[in-house]
Amino acid sequence: MSQIEELQGRITAALDRISQGLEGMSADGADADEMDALRQQLEDEQTANAQLEERLKRMKEKLDAAEAAAEAAVQEHRDGLAKLDGDLQSLRRANAQLRDNNKALREAIEAGVAEPHLINKAMLSELEGLRAARAADRAETEAVMAELGRIAKAAAASSEDA
Repeated sequence: MSQIEELQGRITAALDRISQGLEGMSADGADADEMDALRQQLEDEQTANAQLEERLKRMKEKLDAAEAAAEAAVQEHRDGLAKLDGDLQSLRRANAQLRDNNKALREAIEAGVAEPHLINKAMLSELEGLRAARAADRAETEAVMAELGRIAKAAAASSEDA
């Protein structure tokens, strides 16, 4: 971008010098053919300058679009990670509860007291742990799929630009 801006500045300075030269030549009574040639050069430079400005504008638009897409992808990635973290926390809580229930069940069996509510509680904890593990797996899969989608979009955009 800085090269284009530098070239634009150089072209503008050259146009100013040409304009000043034309004014000076008019006052000196310069040759009409030479004046026409200089005017044509001035017009050519102005056209080139306008083309460069339009190209710069398009490049800035592309850059803005790319930055917006990157920010959206980053936010989507953050959202996916936050969901995955929540599911993992749920899994940890369910596993801790399962360990506590299994410990109480073992103690009851060692004491010779078979308490059905402890068995039910252990089974419910195990089910909750399985559900949490499934949710964590699903969140992880969604995060991977989102990343693959982002990569595929980037590859498609690269091939379109090429």
